[in-house]
Amino acid sequence: MHTFVDPITRAERVARDKTALVSGEFQFSYGELAARCRRIAGALERDGIAPGERVAVLAANSAQYIELYLAIPAAGRVVVPLNTRHAVPELVYALGDSGARLLITDRKPSALDEVVERVIRLPGEYESYVDGAPETALGVGVTEDTLAGLFYTGGTTGASKGVMLTHRNLIANTYHWMAISHPRPDDRYLVMAPLFHAAGSNSVLATVWFGGLQIAVPTFDPAAVLDMIESEQITSTLGVPTMIAAMAEEQLANPRNTESLRVLAHGGSPVATEVLRRAHRAFPTAELIHLYGATETAPLATALVREQEELEGPRGRSCGQPIPGVDVRAFDPEGNEVATGEVGEVVIRGPNVMRGYWNKAEQTASVLKDGWYWSGDLGHIDDEGFVFLVDRAKDMIVSGGENVYGTEVEEALYRHPAVLEAAVIGIPDEKWGETVHAVVVPREAVEPDTLIAHCRELIAGYKVPRSIELRDEPLPKSGPGKVLKRELREPFWKDRKEQVS
Repeated sequence: MHTFVDPITRAERVARDKTALVSGEFQFSYGELAARCRRIAGALERDGIAPGERVAVLAANSAQYIELYLAIPAAGRVVVPLNTRHAVPELVYALGDSGARLLITDRKPSALDEVVERVIRLPGEYESYVDGAPETALGVGVTEDTLAGLFYTGGTTGASKGVMLTHRNLIANTYHWMAISHPRPDDRYLVMAPLFHAAGSNSVLATVWFGGLQIAVPTFDPAAVLDMIESEQITSTLGVPTMIAAMAEEQLANPRNTESLRVLAHGGSPVATEVLRRAHRAFPTAELIHLYGATETAPLATALVREQEELEGPRGRSCGQPIPGVDVRAFDPEGNEVATGEVGEVVIRGPNVMRGYWNKAEQTASVLKDGWYWSGDLGHIDDEGFVFLVDRAKDMIVSGGENVYGTEVEEALYRHPAVLEAAVIGIPDEKWGETVHAVVVPREAVEPDTLIAHCRELIAGYKVPRSIELRDEPLPKSGPGKVLKRELREPFWKDRKEQVS
C-alpha cells in the first residue's frame, strides 16, 4: 500500500513541466507543486507543528487548498478540512475537538482566531508563508496506518463527528476511483464540489498520480461551471445530485458545447431518475457514474458505471455494485445478512473503512462492528450484487404501521414535469403516528392536489403525500449540497420534543 507521498513523487518525475493545478491567477506545474509541498512540510516543522498534529483549512476551493490537502498528510500531519457553510459555533467546536493549533483560511478575523495558536490567511499571507520556508523531505515516518485527515461530518442527521481516515483509507479509495473512472494523463478535471467534502477531494490523489490537470472553481454556479467546461475542455467532474440537477437545467435552457465531457459522476445523496434523464439529455457525450458511500468509507463503496444505459430498466434506481476491494451487504438489526431483495441496513467492509470517530469511542463502537461499518442507510441487494437504497434509517416514515421510504415518494414527484426539487418527510399525526408530507419547489405553476393525484397513479395509497407545501426558494442544503431534512422536520416536531422534555 502507498501513502500520499507516492502520487506527488510520481507526478514530479513523469510530468514535471505539465500544469498540475489552476485556479484564478494561480497556476502550478507538477515540479512546482512538489517543491511547494516540501516547503509546506518545512514551514510546519519550522513552526513546531509536530507529526500527528492537526492543521485546519477553512476556505473556498483553490489550487492552494489542493496542495494543502496533499502536503499536510504527506508531511505526516493531519489535515482538517472545515465546512465553509457551518456557523461559527460549529466551527469553534470542530477546531476545539480536533485540537488544531494552526488554521489556514480565506475568511476574515473572527472568534475562530481565538481557538487556535496561529491563523494564516489565503492567499497573500499564505504565499509568503510557503515561499519563505525551507524544503523538507516528505513522508518521513509516514506509513499507510498514519492518520491523514479528520473529516467532520456534515451534520445532516445530528452532531458533527471527526471521521479519522488514514493514508491506507484514502489511497484505497484512490484505487477504487481509478478502477471505475479510468483516469488518463490528458484528463482536465473540474473540482466543483467543495474540497472539505468527500465529493470534492475524491479525485485529487488519482488525478495527481496520473499527471492530469485539476481546475478548481471557488464556488459552484451552474452557468459558470458550464462556461468552464466549454472554455477549458473539461473531461471529467463529480458533484452531488443538486449540482447535477442545476447543471442540467442550465444546459437545457442555455446550451454550451460540452462534448469534451467524458465522465460526469455524482454521489453524496439519493437522486431521482428523472433528474438523471435530464442530465443525460443535457450531456449526451458523458458517461454518468452513480457513486455511493460515506465519509466513513473514504468515501466510495459502490458504483453504477454507464448509468445512462440503465435508466429505463429495473436497475435505474440502483447505486451499483460493490467496487472491487469493497464488500457490501444488507444486515438485520441482529447482524444477520437478510435474504436477497429484502430491506436491511447497508453495511460495508474494506480497506477504505475509517479508523473511527475522533475522541468518540461510544459512537465508533455503534457503527464499527466485527469489521463492518453500519451506514445507517436502508437498502436491498439483488442476486448480482446491485444495491438499491430506499432511505436513511432515521428518515424512514412509519405511517399506520407501514414503512414509507421518502426516496420512493420523491421519485414519483420528480416524474411530474412541474417539479424542480422535492423532499419528503414524516410529520406527526394523531391517528397514524406519522403522515407523509412533501416540500416541493416547482419550476412552473402547479397545485398540490395535482401533484397528489399524480403520485396516486404511481405509488400505493399509504405512500402518497397527505400534504404538499410549495416553496419559491430552494430547499435548505448542507455545504456539499445535501437536502437538510432535519430542518424541514423541525417546525412540525418541535412542540412534540418540548412536551417530552
